[in-house]
Amino acid sequence: MAAYAIVDVEIYDIAQFLEYQKQVSPLLQAAGALYLARGGEQRVYEGEYEPRRLILVQFPSLAAMDAFYESEGYQALQGQRKSCCECQVLGVEGLD
Repeated sequence: MAAYAIVDVEIYDIAQFLEYQKQVSPLLQAAGALYLARGGEQRVYEGEYEPRRLILVQFPSLAAMDAFYESEGYQALQGQRKSCCECQVLGVEGLD
């Protein structure tokens, strides 16, 4: 069953973030993940939530998302990511 990573990111250094994105994309592809939204226009219809830049990534399963997040390759990029942005990452399992 597909799972989705919902990422709300505030970018401090766009050049560094683009470099991070270039390095993380092949790791996502190897994990079978697919970007569904990356930035773009957004609206809040209800509530007090103020998203910054939203990214939505589909994974084959929640287990695949776990494996990607815990992988050596992704963990090696954490320092670079944290130096250029702050983010909240949520994982949610999709429907059958």
